[in-house]
Amino acid sequence: MGNKEDLLAAARTCIYERGFAATTARDIATTAGVSLAAIGYHFGSKDRLLTEAFTDETGRVIGDDLERRIRATAGQSPGEAFSWVWDGMADLFAANREVLVASMENLVRIYRTPSERPRMEEMQDFAVSEIADLLVETYPGLDGSRGRAVAELYFIILNGLVMQWMGNPEGSVPSGARLGEALAALSSESSPG
Repeated sequence: MGNKEDLLAAARTCIYERGFAATTARDIATTAGVSLAAIGYHFGSKDRLLTEAFTDETGRVIGDDLERRIRATAGQSPGEAFSWVWDGMADLFAANREVLVASMENLVRIYRTPSERPRMEEMQDFAVSEIADLLVETYPGLDGSRGRAVAELYFIILNGLVMQWMGNPEGSVPSGARLGEALAALSSESSPG
């Protein structure tokens, strides 16, 4: 790994061990085995390093699983695949508890650090674009605009489920079947008598 990658890995290690509030730039540089100046050189600031480290980590862990789920439903319509894509999310979250806790801390930190908000917006837009491209590739019936709309919905559902799970990790989040039932109810043409 190069210094940049070492710093990203060290930032994650320090945060998992100490939390955001107790981690200093010096802690990260020492853990990475690089000079303190390397943070400024590669990221400009400790805040940017943390934004990059945890947005990347969450995308890798949670995003890769979402991609696997979507690809596994190729050949189905997006509506048929919807419930399956969202089933078992609580298990995914539980298996990645530390990443999600750090990511939630990171979101609060970004909210309180206005200089990082534009970068977070860029990264979220990139994540939605990646999901949209994947959806259009997997479900050829979706065009670019509808694929983007579904990707935005998926992104919101994913983040909402994470927030619900974080509030009560031992509780439950809606199953894919339950979310599918809600989607079917919204798209139903008939109204109750």
